[in-house]
Amino acid sequence: MLEKRIQAARGHIPCDLVLRNARVVDVFSSGLIETDVAILQDMIIGLGREYRGENEIDLKGLYLAPGLMDAHVHIESSMVEVPQFARAVVPLGTTSVITDPHEIANVLGYEGIRYMMESSKHNPLNVFFMLPSCVPTSQLETAGSELRAADLFPFLSERWVVGLAEMMNYPGLLTGNSAVLDKIKIVKGKRIDGHAPGLSGQDLNAYIAAGVQSDHECTTAAEAQEKLRHGLYIMIREGSGTKNLLALLPLVNQKNERRCLFCTDDRHPHDILTEGHIDSMVRRSIQAGLDPFIAIRMATLNTAEYFGLHQLGAVAPGRRADLIAFADWHDFSVDQVFKNGEKVAEAGKAIYTPPQRSTAAVRGSVNIRWLEGDEFRIPANGRQCRVIGVVPDQIVTESLCLDCPQRDGFVVSDPQRDLLRIFVIERHQASGRIGKGLISGFGLKRGAVATTIAHDSHNIICVGIDDADIIKALKTINKMGGGIVVVNNGAVIESLELPIAGLMSDRPLQQVSEKVKSLNQAIRDLGARLDDPLMTLSFMALPVIPQLKLTDRGLIDVQRFQPVDLFIEK
Repeated sequence: MLEKRIQAARGHIPCDLVLRNARVVDVFSSGLIETDVAILQDMIIGLGREYRGENEIDLKGLYLAPGLMDAHVHIESSMVEVPQFARAVVPLGTTSVITDPHEIANVLGYEGIRYMMESSKHNPLNVFFMLPSCVPTSQLETAGSELRAADLFPFLSERWVVGLAEMMNYPGLLTGNSAVLDKIKIVKGKRIDGHAPGLSGQDLNAYIAAGVQSDHECTTAAEAQEKLRHGLYIMIREGSGTKNLLALLPLVNQKNERRCLFCTDDRHPHDILTEGHIDSMVRRSIQAGLDPFIAIRMATLNTAEYFGLHQLGAVAPGRRADLIAFADWHDFSVDQVFKNGEKVAEAGKAIYTPPQRSTAAVRGSVNIRWLEGDEFRIPANGRQCRVIGVVPDQIVTESLCLDCPQRDGFVVSDPQRDLLRIFVIERHQASGRIGKGLISGFGLKRGAVATTIAHDSHNIICVGIDDADIIKALKTINKMGGGIVVVNNGAVIESLELPIAGLMSDRPLQQVSEKVKSLNQAIRDLGARLDDPLMTLSFMALPVIPQLKLTDRGLIDVQRFQPVDLFIEK
């Protein structure tokens, strides 16, 4: 094959495909090359007008750029299986993703990672894996599995595994936790991604000195600047619950842009269908004034080089023929997508034959103790209490100190003050553990919402007004085997089954998107005022994102990385 490639590149034999009359986006030197592109099998073998092809396509002056790459994504957050995710993002120009399957790994462990790998086969999308570093995220919650360094080590020899995923347990790293450090030690030359919101000074130095090489949690340009100056790559994130693109774009300039990448992290199906994927980040960056060549480079070459994927990220000889064609810089709407030298999407529609559904299967994952009815009472043991304060469009929270709403000796929800009871119910071991707290900023006036998507251990998280609706929501989720439920006056008004680890549906993304849209609208009809209340709720149980969170083991002060009592004054 190598000999044939050389012959074709020299023009001695025809290529399989020639793309005529392209304006190639040169990501190496920020220019345009008006030329033809020759492809043999899945590889670009030359640029030039002299090539002949068994097949030829006239691009009629369209821009031709490398396929887009997502530097950090949890595919599970799309709520669909990999083939359906690919069906949605490939027509938008994404041909490669670097995924961290820690959502499903926190539920199903090794079985979950293997399931994602098997599901990724035979799709026109490169799915590279970063191994979950924090299963569980911390000892402050109960996950469905625990993955040690020895459990992860066998995966490192696999072709599609490129490193260790986001090191969220930075307190464990900084204090020298042996289980955390063992995972860093086994990587040996592969990438180690970071996850350290607000980390600064000497602690940041120690974090980087341990081997961490990137961060996607920056929310301000000042934070990103410090981390850049200390040698980290910065992944600029624009997800559904956390949107940092416009805040961080002013940081990017010609001197530092090669160390900046784009990622979506967690993006709901509705946002993929209505806003886009990495293409939307490129488009919005250009419209905000970023040099178009820099924007495309951040979505292609920078990501490829960071992860050592040197056959991707550019339109050049020896690179994989993963390509996108588009007509206009400013609009940046992808017209055609080529994967491994074959056209797989046109005019925003997939035109490839989808693979047969994977035979990989997973076991049921919702195991909760029988509810007697009084589990959600909270004795009022003081006047003031700690309250989780929602920050719109962010996954960080405030730690508020407020007068506790109470009646007849028990804590109650007070919709008028926007103080609601919130619970996290352990769902992996049927232990009966329930974390209990209060949240402000969610806005619910009546009813209850419950979901098995609760980052990162994915226990059941529920917010509501009265016990009857809360219990109805939980029993419904248990019967479904995982999902999302909205209840009002004892009746289920909207629901979505997520039978795969309580995280993903087996239905097409379009159907799931419509369901999620209906669920969010139902929650807003009950009074919530957030743009995406489901995404916000799903992050209220993540004890590595400041400041105050709730797990099945209780309220967690993330700054101190320890449990705290609900009541401040006894």
